[in-house]
Amino acid sequence: MTESDSRQGSASNGEPDGRDLGRIPDIISLVKDSYAELRPAERRVADVVLDDVRYAVDASNAAIAERAGVSEPTVTRFCRAIGCEGVRDFKLKLAQSLVVGALYLDTSPSRDSDTGMPFWNAVFGEARRALQEAERQLDPGELHKAAELIAKARQVTVFGLGGSSSALAQETQYRLFRYGITVSAQCDPYLMRMTASTLKPGDLVVAISATGRTREVIEAVELAKHYRANAIAVTAPDTDLARACDVRLTVAVPEYPDTLKPTASRYAFLAAIDLLAVASAYKLDGSARETVRRIKYNAQIHRTGKEMEPLGD
Repeated sequence: MTESDSRQGSASNGEPDGRDLGRIPDIISLVKDSYAELRPAERRVADVVLDDVRYAVDASNAAIAERAGVSEPTVTRFCRAIGCEGVRDFKLKLAQSLVVGALYLDTSPSRDSDTGMPFWNAVFGEARRALQEAERQLDPGELHKAAELIAKARQVTVFGLGGSSSALAQETQYRLFRYGITVSAQCDPYLMRMTASTLKPGDLVVAISATGRTREVIEAVELAKHYRANAIAVTAPDTDLARACDVRLTVAVPEYPDTLKPTASRYAFLAAIDLLAVASAYKLDGSARETVRRIKYNAQIHRTGKEMEPLGD
């Protein structure tokens, strides 16, 4: 089957092409935002829809009307009131809203806990599991290669795009500069391309992506490689980003399905970054120790009191 055949097949099944998702209105938000402006009977239809989106997608017009306690024409009026052409158009858009998964529409509580906070065990338990997975999956041989590349690099630039990866990119910069390494972090896709264009042999990219599929990061790495810079990936295994890099620090951490809990994989990647930083410092040894000593000396005399800051900060 050709690519165009595949696209046509997807469209004929009523499933949205991934490239079209940005043009599909978020119908659930439209229902919620329009709720106060709806008539009382139309609000009852909205309540049925928001209470069980998957049911509303599959149910007939008559079934929705019966559950809401309204007439079928009221269901049609509701659909038009929120900007749809009719029931069929509304259901199509509603089905497309499930592309991101019904999980985000679930309001049921997460795991129970003795603390009375159902997310307590999810957060601590997932963090512990992520660290265990990092310890089990990270390859010491790849870590050794990565540390060698950093220790001999003329300059290091770190790429990370999006929520966790941007924060981890900046954390990598904070970890490495204290050892005297010339390092910068870029979290804007355009600046990534610009920075990659300036790199030369002996320079190094550290690319961070939880999924390994972020196109802008992969393209920036490929551009850096074109100019003969080296690249280290901190990402999921067997991904396009991992394949694009010379050295791969990879770990896979399945996420517990609680949409309000931060992703646990960032603990695993943070552990990988800490390992990478410490391994690089040991490669640099004397010069790294002297740089850290200078930083601690000047930070300490700037503060009052006798207690020292944590050694690694």
